[in-house]
Amino acid sequence: MTRPLDHITVVSLEHAIAAPLCTRHLADLGARVIKVERPGGGDFARAYDQRARGLASHFVWVNRSKESLALDLKQDPALAALKALIDRADVVVQNLAPGATTRMGLDAATLRAQNPRLIVCDISGYGQDGPYRDKKAYDLLIQSEAGYLGITGTPDTPSKSGNSIADIAAGMYAYSNILAAIIHRDKTGEGAHIDVSMLEALTEWMGFPMYYAMDGAAPPPRTGSAHATIYPYGPFPVGEGPAVMLGIQNEREWQSFCTHVLLQPDMAQDPRFNSGVQRNANRQALAAEIDAVFSKLSADSVIERLEAAQIANARVNSLADVWAHPQLQARARWRDVGSSAGPLPALLPPGRNSAFDYRMDPIPQVGEHTQAILQELGLDPL
Repeated sequence: MTRPLDHITVVSLEHAIAAPLCTRHLADLGARVIKVERPGGGDFARAYDQRARGLASHFVWVNRSKESLALDLKQDPALAALKALIDRADVVVQNLAPGATTRMGLDAATLRAQNPRLIVCDISGYGQDGPYRDKKAYDLLIQSEAGYLGITGTPDTPSKSGNSIADIAAGMYAYSNILAAIIHRDKTGEGAHIDVSMLEALTEWMGFPMYYAMDGAAPPPRTGSAHATIYPYGPFPVGEGPAVMLGIQNEREWQSFCTHVLLQPDMAQDPRFNSGVQRNANRQALAAEIDAVFSKLSADSVIERLEAAQIANARVNSLADVWAHPQLQARARWRDVGSSAGPLPALLPPGRNSAFDYRMDPIPQVGEHTQAILQELGLDPL
């Protein structure tokens, strides 16, 4: 089967999440991704935990369908082998420490001077210039710098995202920029240097709260899992079962909610609640009215009423619930991929595509493909 990136070879000097997530998505589309790792331990994310049947959960997530090339880049023959491999590549991705590629002669300017068609993508915390260029950056630190912690959590406790949101943002912008660069090269014959910053990626995702707090205005309040400015919108406890999440965004839905869910149609005209502004201002009073009804019902009963009223709703699922989610099962979104621990379930990339199937190949062991790649380059084993 032909995939969109079957003709593309990617060499990645990557670790942790941002760059590996980017290159895994490229591999999903058919690209050959050669992951350069340290001999022995490899990508340090391999040792984060052993929760995925003995393998690291982060690593399993973002490293399928790749080849692992183990090279000690402090040794001249290994560095020469890497440069020979890059000479054949279409894309180079790296998220090493600031300045590391320059010290090895692998910076974008040097590589693209030798091969103008090459696409080089640097992923870093703060970008390749500016006063923060050399500052160390981890996901939590970027969440803090981008103001994400200022709007997430409870009034008393700022909270980080439960996943690596800054790394994910940077990885996805790197991915989309590389796809754009491939299209641009097909038109012009010229490669590109792409400079992706975790700070800039997450700040882009902060657009709504930043505009909300423009010109020194107060930011959206931290409201836990409730919406900061719309009510009722968030989780509500019930008499039996997990909390139910619901959201009301207009007056038509509010009237339907009062009539079909609370069974109190007159409440829609209560002056405390008869507009979005008033409902938000009188959250505590409205919460008490909702609790008086929901506390006598099970989660299934509440959801049944919400569905009948055409009110948006969701269950507050555990991760075990998500593994078994009936919608993912019905749409056949799970596949098995190979690994040293045996077959592991993997979610297909979002987006069904009628033109091709995604690549879902095994997760490599450290250096699993080293000798085959060196032989391909006509080099002796290192």
